[in-house]
Amino acid sequence: MSNLNKVLLMGRLGADPELRYTADGTPVATFRMATSESYKDKSGVKQERTEWHSIVAWRKLAEITGEYLKKGRLVYIEGRIQSREYEGRDGVKRKVFEIVASDMKMLPTGQGQGQGQDDRRSFGSPRGPVEDDFVPEIEDDVPM
Repeated sequence: MSNLNKVLLMGRLGADPELRYTADGTPVATFRMATSESYKDKSGVKQERTEWHSIVAWRKLAEITGEYLKKGRLVYIEGRIQSREYEGRDGVKRKVFEIVASDMKMLPTGQGQGQGQDDRRSFGSPRGPVEDDFVPEIEDDVPM
C-alpha cells in the first residue's frame, strides 16, 4: 500500500515571508498563510472560519517567495505536512505542524491592490507547477 502526504492551499499571506540561510548557505523562507471558509450556522446566519498555516519553502523556491510574495498576496501552495518538535525557552517541548512547499503559484489579486490581473507566475519543483491555465474560482473576501 502506498502513502500520500499532499496539501493544496489557496489563501493570503499574513505577513511578508522571512528569508534566512542555514549554516551551509541553504535558503529557507517561512511565512503564515490564511485560508477561510464561509458557512451558515444552525440559525442560517453566514459565518466565516479562518485557519492559519505555517509554510516553509527551501532553496530556489525560498528565494522566489522572499522576492515576490508580500503580505496580503493571494497564492496557491502545493506541498506536504511535516511535524517538528523543539524545546522552547521555557524548557517545554512543543510540536508544530508545517506545510513544506514544493510548488507555488501567485494568483491574480484584482485591481487596486498593487498587482495586475496578468501577474500569474508558477514556481516549484522540476516536475512542474500546477497547470498554467489553472485559476480556481475564488471568493476574494478573505479577511486580512
